[in-house]
Amino acid sequence: HVQLAESGGGSVQAGGSLRLTCSASGLTRSASCLAWFRQVPGKEREGVAAIGTGGGIHYADSMRGRVTVSQGLSKNSVVLQMDNLEPGDTATYICATRLQLSCGHWPAYKKGTEWGQGTQVTVS
Repeated sequence: HVQLAESGGGSVQAGGSLRLTCSASGLTRSASCLAWFRQVPGKEREGVAAIGTGGGIHYADSMRGRVTVSQGLSKNSVVLQMDNLEPGDTATYICATRLQLSCGHWPAYKKGTEWGQGTQVTVS
């Protein structure tokens, strides 16, 4: 049973930075995507960034140029560094994992994906 735990959310002023971390436990697949999505009430969940086990990195247009995704220090963890945050970035940021197939193809995450509970990011 896969469990994803996010941390690092909080409140920040516009122009500030936050660093989110997701740790996955119970992951037995040899190759996986670890991804970040975000969601605001009333809107569809949207992809932000993803990284595959082999290191392939993908960014969605929504935050491209302002975020950096990387593998964490511990196995099966992923870090999202967010800079120059804007009020429009206010959302719940959610970690996801799925079999490593087209990690940057965001609609594919509608199936066969495990999701974390999310961490709130508020930019004012």
